[in-house]
Amino acid sequence: MKLSPRDLPGYAARPEARRTGLLFYGADPMRIALRRKELVDNLIGPSGEEEMRLTRMQATELRRDPAQLADAVKAQGFFPGPRVVLVEGATEALAAPILATLQDWQEGDAQIIVTAGQLKAASKLRKAFEGHANAYATGVYDDPPSREEIAAILDKAGLGNAPQEALRDLTALALVLDPGDFRQTVEKLALYKHGDVSPLSAEDIAACAPATTEADLDDILALVAEARTGEIGPVLRKLQAQGTQPVALCIAALRHFRMLYAVAAHPGGPGQGIGALRPPVFGPRRDRVQRQASKWGAPRLEQALTLITECDLTLRSANQHAPAMALVERMLIRLAMMAAR
Repeated sequence: MKLSPRDLPGYAARPEARRTGLLFYGADPMRIALRRKELVDNLIGPSGEEEMRLTRMQATELRRDPAQLADAVKAQGFFPGPRVVLVEGATEALAAPILATLQDWQEGDAQIIVTAGQLKAASKLRKAFEGHANAYATGVYDDPPSREEIAAILDKAGLGNAPQEALRDLTALALVLDPGDFRQTVEKLALYKHGDVSPLSAEDIAACAPATTEADLDDILALVAEARTGEIGPVLRKLQAQGTQPVALCIAALRHFRMLYAVAAHPGGPGQGIGALRPPVFGPRRDRVQRQASKWGAPRLEQALTLITECDLTLRSANQHAPAMALVERMLIRLAMMAAR
C-alpha cells in the first residue's frame, strides 16, 4: 500500500506493530534516516535495541548472504515485544531476497523496514511494497517540516510552551536548514532553555541558530545603514587588520542592502517583507533590519545598490589605481551620508 508523505509523520509517531513492513525511498539519505529512526524507535520502544529486538543489516551484507534476511525475520527473540529487521541502502539488485522474504512473511515475524534511494514507479521493490496488502511504501521528499511537525519536535525536546511568534521563526529556519541541522538546533535550544520556564523567544532562537553571516561585517553594515559615519573608520581598520578583503566587504554590503531592498519593496510593506526573507533573520537583528529598511525606503535603496555595484566594478577593473580599501571606505561613508539625509 502507498503511504502518502502527508500521512508519514503521523504513522511514524504511531506505527502499527502487526504490519509486514515499510519501504522508505527518496533522494535525501538524511531525511530518510530521521524518519526511519523515528518510526523504529516508536515501534520497538526505548529498550528495543538493548533487548535485541532490532536487527540491522547493510545492503552489502545481504548481497553476500541473501538468506540472512529471511533468517533474521523468522528468528525468535528472548524478550517480548515487536521486532524489526532493518535493511539500509537497498537497491534493485537486492530485490529478489527482499521480495521473497516479504512474500513468505507470517504473523509473529519481525517487521521488515527497508531504506533505499530514488526508485522509479516501475521499480520491483517499490511495486512489491505498494502492492502488498499489509505493507507500506512511502516517498521521503525535500519538503520542510510543517508547523505541526515543528511543534511536535519542540514538544519532544521539552519546549512545548513555544508561542506563535517562535513557531513562525522556527518554521522559517526549517526552510533553510537541513533536517539534521534543524533538529540539532532544537536540541541546542532545549539545553539553552534548561531550567528556564519562560516561553521560547525570538532572542533564544537567534542565540542558538547557526550563524549565516560574519558578525563583524554585520556590525559595520549596521553602522552604515544607520548613518553612524564617525564609527565606520575604527571598525574598518579592525576588519582590515583581521585580513578582511575589500571585495569581501563590497559583496557583504551588496548582500545587506539587497536584503533591505527586499524588505522595503515588499508589496505588504516592511512588516511582511521581513517575514519573507530567506534565509530568515531573528531576534534583535530582525527588528534592526526592519527599522533600517523602513528608514531608507525602496527608492534610496535602489540608489545605494547602484553605488555599491559601481564600487564593485571599480575594484574588479584592471584600470583601478586607487587603494582598494580606500575605495570601499569612501563608498561606505557615502552610503552613511545618504542614510543621514
